[in-house]
Amino acid sequence: MTNYDTIIIGGGPAGMMAAIASSFYGRKTLLLDKNKKLGKKLAMTGGGRCNVTNNGTRDEILANIPHGAKFLYSTFAQFDNHDIMAFFEDNGTKLKVEDHGRVFPVTDKSQTIIAALSAKMVELGTSVLTKTEVISVKKGDDEFTIKTADGKSFSSRKLIVTTGGKSYPSTGSTGFGHDIARHFKLKVTELKPAESPLMTDFPHKKLQGISLRDVSLQIKNQTITHDLLFTHFGLSGPAALRASSFVTSSDEMITLDFLPTLTADELADKFEQLRDKSLKNVAKLFLQERLADFLIEITGLAPDLKIKQLPQKKLQQLLESFKAFPIKVTGTMSFAKSFVTAGGVDLSEITPKTLMSKTVDNLYFAGEVLDINAHTGGFNITSALATGWVAGSN
Repeated sequence: MTNYDTIIIGGGPAGMMAAIASSFYGRKTLLLDKNKKLGKKLAMTGGGRCNVTNNGTRDEILANIPHGAKFLYSTFAQFDNHDIMAFFEDNGTKLKVEDHGRVFPVTDKSQTIIAALSAKMVELGTSVLTKTEVISVKKGDDEFTIKTADGKSFSSRKLIVTTGGKSYPSTGSTGFGHDIARHFKLKVTELKPAESPLMTDFPHKKLQGISLRDVSLQIKNQTITHDLLFTHFGLSGPAALRASSFVTSSDEMITLDFLPTLTADELADKFEQLRDKSLKNVAKLFLQERLADFLIEITGLAPDLKIKQLPQKKLQQLLESFKAFPIKVTGTMSFAKSFVTAGGVDLSEITPKTLMSKTVDNLYFAGEVLDINAHTGGFNITSALATGWVAGSN
């Protein structure tokens, strides 16, 4: 049996950062992952570009973590989004900031981030074993014993669990970390898909592939203004993903305001000013042409008529569709297609300052295995990297 100071189970962002922190502080560290390559889910994030963090203020970061923000105050006091950016820049990875504060590598490739984390582990002497599935975890008086599917055994004084949630199980997120927590009698809250695309039942095929910037989506009493994507099944993009947490039935109504910076009166005035031009030419000044054509078609207006020739009631109906287009949501995607898992190891079981279990000495949890979930936009990875660093360094 090979002995280590620290063993980490799970090679996602939290696991890699925990391994780096542990090694940085001189501990003999082993990172285990059952996939062929580290960072399998990380490779998919940000459309394969890896939205590695967000450059907002700490308050802005916490405001985008709907569950677990208060718990993370202590983590972010030790290592926050700006420390994440400094870590990558200091290790030769150039970053850039895009809209809504989203931070990406300038290469636009997730592999750049994974390579930076991997290179740092090599530099610090971390042992890494991939294609190694853990099947049992036990604890004696002073150390943990880890057994793997290929018959190997390892021991360590400290164990960090960074196995992720249950979303995108194809990446290896099967909920095994929650099984470890339950084995040690820790509470695990109910697991649900979060940040999920929305399934709808309107005739959206003509809109498939249209991507819109800063649309306002209203659901119940919530207004979410962010980017939106029409897909073959319904809606995706940050606005839809954030709205998913408010979907509680298969008969939920949302409305889309495609022009949130204009009031209804301002929009009507602009159409009136252009009354001598054709409807299709005016409409595409405000909306992408395919979307404008779709709204004109379903309103039943002739696109070649001039604005001044249109029936006033029909024109009003069209302008209303620009500002409050109703869509029925029939549900959200399952864990298999959801970005985040809501639920996890109950935060009341964990010491915020160190991320160690309150009842099991030297057992730590970091990343999405915890009952923390954030919005898309770099906030989940921020939480994962920051909690990984704190667990590994304490």
